[in-house]
Amino acid sequence: MLILNAHFLALFIMAPAVTSKLLIDRFGRTVDYLRISITDRCDFRCVYCMAEDMTFLPREQVLSLEEIHTLAKAFVELGVKKIRITGGEPLVRKGALELLTNIGRIDGLQELVITTNGSQLETMARDLKAAGVKRINISLDTLEDDKFKEITRTGNLQQVLRGIQAAKLAGFERIKINAVVLKNKNHQEVCNLVQYAVDNGLDISFIEEMPLGIVDQHDRSSAYYSSDLIKQDLAQQFSLVASLEKTGGPSNYFKVKGTASRVGFISPHSDNFCSTCNRVRLTVEGRLLLCLGNEHSVDLKAVLRTHPNNIESLKQAIIDAMLIKPEKHEFNVHEQPVILRYMNMTGG
Repeated sequence: MLILNAHFLALFIMAPAVTSKLLIDRFGRTVDYLRISITDRCDFRCVYCMAEDMTFLPREQVLSLEEIHTLAKAFVELGVKKIRITGGEPLVRKGALELLTNIGRIDGLQELVITTNGSQLETMARDLKAAGVKRINISLDTLEDDKFKEITRTGNLQQVLRGIQAAKLAGFERIKINAVVLKNKNHQEVCNLVQYAVDNGLDISFIEEMPLGIVDQHDRSSAYYSSDLIKQDLAQQFSLVASLEKTGGPSNYFKVKGTASRVGFISPHSDNFCSTCNRVRLTVEGRLLLCLGNEHSVDLKAVLRTHPNNIESLKQAIIDAMLIKPEKHEFNVHEQPVILRYMNMTGG
């Protein structure tokens, strides 16, 4: 585990002045996409994301909304074009809409997007669109009420489906469904989920479960269902045509022939996408996480609070952090996870 301590931070802060306006790691990859978790709290308790009885961070350990905005501004000034707001469930944080509005106004930012579980969209979709959010991803793993309750532990499927309809009416550029596929849990539903996406003019991405945190509801090795198996299942009902379209994330997209919908596959196990990684994550407690599947990180909260109102020191720390971005993640679905943090703390 590599978390830069105060000694390294001091070296960063004393480093030469910023000379580059781009974030480029030691493997030549340009980082222009930032995912920001604004809360570790959520109104769901999805079995692959967190424990049923979670202990959340105390408020003083969490970045303030003002600190998040400052960090977003620093990243945009360093060439980040796309910011995705995540959680936990980002829309349960008080002040989330104001924060989104302020981030959306940052000069140079090309795209502000959000990932949500959909529980708040019925009442907040129009406000999100007005705040400047261009695209929205909504987690939806099943279309069966009982199974939805089983997977989320606390969620209400009909509330989420109403939220999706509200998002459609709000007029986002694209709406995408994200489905984590677990063998013998929801893998039999992949065709139904694609049909739902097609019927509603949505995109959908299927995600191989990522081994973050200790889960007690299923064995990850037994529950693993690869993207190739999903494609085989979909081929029985749909014709998928390979597409070169990208949205800045890790999905490989296929067009559903005869429709406007796309099907994406996020395959950290079966089709490693690290060679083209353009992303970093800012966790809710202010760690700049250089890779989802490693602990290489820098404590940007410490830089912020040690040197308030000094955005150049912050930018220098971000630039220097690119030196420790690893080449690839080390996920192994057949072993206990090396990464003990849960997805809700990392940012989905």
